[in-house]
Amino acid sequence: MAISLYDVSVASFLQTLGGVAGFLERGLAHCQDNNIDPQEIVQARMCPDMLDFRFQIISVAHHSLGAIEGVKAGVFSPGGDQNAKDYASLQKLINDAIASLKALTAEEVNALEGRDMFFAFGERKMPFTAENFLMSFSTPNLHFHATTAYDILRARGVPLGKRDYMGPLRMKTA
Repeated sequence: MAISLYDVSVASFLQTLGGVAGFLERGLAHCQDNNIDPQEIVQARMCPDMLDFRFQIISVAHHSLGAIEGVKAGVFSPGGDQNAKDYASLQKLINDAIASLKALTAEEVNALEGRDMFFAFGERKMPFTAENFLMSFSTPNLHFHATTAYDILRARGVPLGKRDYMGPLRMKTA
């Protein structure tokens, strides 16, 4: 059986988003158990010149659901939902992205294969096919931002392990 565009994009995005949703829950529980204001996490950074936790979570949603939406529209630009300002709204953003991705059908996503699209940044436009954009641009960005968010939580004392990052595995069924 050949692997499909849906399998390498949406199914993989859902696995990563599942991990992110899980470690966001663990982060909130850690804050509650240790009398930490979750807003401290929202504004936390790994390094002074790196964007904050809020940006990392927004970027996770943007490089998963937003990537699929960009392929459908023929253009993807930096951004994402900038309305998410607190921990609860970041959790909602990830949960909404999961729900929207789950609503997509394999046929709908597979039909995007070969479609031309652009990454637009200001006046600059970088041409891609749908599959090359999803695999060489959005997937690495998704993992970079998910890992950075995970690392910020770890640096703040949240007890997380690799399994928390990995999300729900797609194991063989009978």
